[in-house]
Amino acid sequence: MSRIVLFGAGGRAGRRILAQARARGHDVLAVMRHPHAHPDIDGVTGDVTDVADVRRLTAGADAVINAGASMDVPPDQFFSASTHALIGGLQTRRLLVIGIGTTLEPTPGIRLVDTPDFPDEAKPFTVGHALELELLQQSPSELDWVVITPPPVVIAEHAETGPLLVSAGPELLHSSDPAFTYTDLAVATVDEIDNPTHHRTQIAVVRN
Repeated sequence: MSRIVLFGAGGRAGRRILAQARARGHDVLAVMRHPHAHPDIDGVTGDVTDVADVRRLTAGADAVINAGASMDVPPDQFFSASTHALIGGLQTRRLLVIGIGTTLEPTPGIRLVDTPDFPDEAKPFTVGHALELELLQQSPSELDWVVITPPPVVIAEHAETGPLLVSAGPELLHSSDPAFTYTDLAVATVDEIDNPTHHRTQIAVVRN
């Protein structure tokens, strides 16, 4: 059993990661900025962009997961602040971050966000995640991070999961089963806790 601190536990990904990790017997501290908005979740108040909160909440943890996001500030500001706070305040080496599929590359060197038909309104969130990845790549070598990146489209409504294909690097994987769910993402995330396979890299996950 690992002691896990999960930031963003009230979100679509966070809820499923929390359920998956607890179902496997892990001790999970669910952290949310506004726990009162999620009365069904047993958690605590904390802000992943606050280095003091990160330092306080991650003491004694075996691993930390960041599934947090915010619509209250520009994405580049949020992801920059959260990544700086995690790098500066983390009290453990292992950090798992939930990425976004639009940072993946359909062809080598070309991210999906950089393709001609990518909608402008979707770019800021992707750019924020890309900045997050860049900051992690520049972090001290003792930080053992991994960015877990789902496909560009994730289905929230279905709880089913299936066999997963995981690949290190930014390549956009193709799958015969496009019905990737947040439960799939949760399984892939907790798998990296149970069996830490990837280190200081972005990984892509699809249904196999």
